[in-house]
Amino acid sequence: MPSRNASPAAPIRSANLTGATARRKRRGAKHIASLTVLILLGALALAVFSGWGWINSRLNKENDWLTTKANGSATSWLILGSDERDGTTGGSADDTPGFRTDTILMLIKPKSGPSALISIPRDSLVQVNGEYMKINAAAELGGNKALVEAVESISGQKINHIAKIKFGGLQNVVNAIGGVNLCYDQTVSDPYSGLDWQAGCHTVDGGTALAFSRMRYADANGDFGRAQRQRQVIGAIIAKAMSKETLSSPSKVTKAADAALSAITVDHKTSPLTLAQLAFAFKSATGSKGISGSVYWTDPGYMVAGVGSSVLLDDTRNMDLFSQLVAGTHAAGKVGTLSEG
Repeated sequence: MPSRNASPAAPIRSANLTGATARRKRRGAKHIASLTVLILLGALALAVFSGWGWINSRLNKENDWLTTKANGSATSWLILGSDERDGTTGGSADDTPGFRTDTILMLIKPKSGPSALISIPRDSLVQVNGEYMKINAAAELGGNKALVEAVESISGQKINHIAKIKFGGLQNVVNAIGGVNLCYDQTVSDPYSGLDWQAGCHTVDGGTALAFSRMRYADANGDFGRAQRQRQVIGAIIAKAMSKETLSSPSKVTKAADAALSAITVDHKTSPLTLAQLAFAFKSATGSKGISGSVYWTDPGYMVAGVGSSVLLDDTRNMDLFSQLVAGTHAAGKVGTLSEG
């Protein structure tokens, strides 16, 4: 009998020892994992905060953009592409005085739900100080805040931050990250933009990306088609800038950041963190789970005396669209009048 009592005792002690060893191993694994996380967080903190001052010192800030409209439940950025000429393809400051905001994008990040990137046609008819005009002239004729007020009137939503990008800056950023991949299903030779394009997808340099984003006369959809390609270009730049290929090269990151910061003007409340949030929201909006497209309109060739052919927007549908986007309740996918065609 003692022999039978002794024999089960051995495996019990063995099991206890095995359990203790396993617990020690689990504690060791947890300790290593925790240590790894701390090291990574420490490295990230050093990278972020050492770069914070460098980035913040290079931000070109302007004070006259944001309005007093109350904040909403989402964060919204107004992304503008300006045709201020700076010696790049398409002219100079001498032959195109002043500027027009030919690219107008509203980026929305709700508290929950998909991010959205919505184009507003540059010929959209708006009122500034009681005078009808195309929205791309609002900033020059009425001041920067007038443009923001016009977009807030269209969307019904607060603009929290703005980022204005010069055409020439686009070219420099693309070159700094080693080119981007773009797709267009038409063969084009457009003397106005300088774009020579074979139908399909190609990895292009800054000059071609710039022409790709400017071309509209050879596009069957005109300015609407250009807006689609502009969203594609900016999305491709952000995707490439945030790729492992770019982030693993400190020199490439520095070169790209320097090129981007020299080309961007932001509102006075923008910080390096704000720019990072913008980049992540843009990448999300242009991804498979995001929302992208344009506003809705009822007449793309609406004639107004003294203004010319304008895009007459569908106010009711746009208010409903932006309400859903801000609430995060709109389904992912394409939106706007073009998406219905």
